[in-house]
Amino acid sequence: MAKSANQKLKILYLMRMFMEQTDEDHSISINDMIVELNRYDIEAERKSLYADIENLKTYGLDIGVKKSKTTNYYLASRNFELAELKLLVDAVQCSKFVTHKKSSELIKKIESLTSKKQALNLQRQVYVANRVKGINENIYYNVDCLHSAIAENKKISFKYFDYTVDKEKLFRKDGGKYYASPITLSWDDENYYLIVYYGKHRSFVHYRVDRMSNIEILDQPRDEIHEDENFNIADYTKKVFSMFGGDDEIVRLQFKNSLVNQVIDRFGSDINIEKVDLESFMVRIPVKVSSPFFSWVSQFGADIKILSPENVKEQFIENLTEIIKQYP
Repeated sequence: MAKSANQKLKILYLMRMFMEQTDEDHSISINDMIVELNRYDIEAERKSLYADIENLKTYGLDIGVKKSKTTNYYLASRNFELAELKLLVDAVQCSKFVTHKKSSELIKKIESLTSKKQALNLQRQVYVANRVKGINENIYYNVDCLHSAIAENKKISFKYFDYTVDKEKLFRKDGGKYYASPITLSWDDENYYLIVYYGKHRSFVHYRVDRMSNIEILDQPRDEIHEDENFNIADYTKKVFSMFGGDDEIVRLQFKNSLVNQVIDRFGSDINIEKVDLESFMVRIPVKVSSPFFSWVSQFGADIKILSPENVKEQFIENLTEIIKQYP
């Protein structure tokens, strides 16, 4: 009998069989392989399959053997363990800035990294109750473009918008372009941000990536950060609460001892903590004074106190007063 046109693809179909149908809990016998290959109009003899399996091992596949009544084979290890894939699926599903559509596409691709049977375990990881997802489908490609600009040391141009109450895009600067030097991307408070440097003003500014549009990589080198400016992404994100801007201040805060974990979580373990008395401690922190900073302070109620500077204390009181006025 003449061999079919698919005969030369036998070892490729065999490799796909191992990757899609087998894992530590699911194996296949030589007879299973013969039946499966016949579905693709490929003839296979037991002897040739033994040779193919050895070739796949030489190629790098970790093929294990299970012996009972029959000798079965399976793919014993992969680039990603199932637990790692579950973590990736959860990260994608929980990412606010990734849309529902893009989440589904990414999760399908992650599922292809394991067997079809184990992929069912990943599907049970997908649902996250009441998760608010982004509505800008282009963010996935925005991030890729911005990474390229940073790697190529190039400036970028882009448009920036806000949403109206009708969920329509309203571009800032009347639709005009921004020109900036991208420094790094930061994932903070469930959103992606681009941090840029403006050499003319010697300032760092951040933008929500999902609100950027028409991004272009320019044929111009990025502005060099001034020699007396030492940019540190960790320090920047610590003092910028929820990535809101504001005036830079060194603020002294007093906390009850019970809040030490929250302070370390927010500002890092290297923060200097000064004991005030047996029940409280004090820290000095650089922050951008803004509404999100005041909201962060407010959540701890009477267990926190702004000690200085006076202008920040006054702004905090004004902030609370304006809130109280909403409830006559």
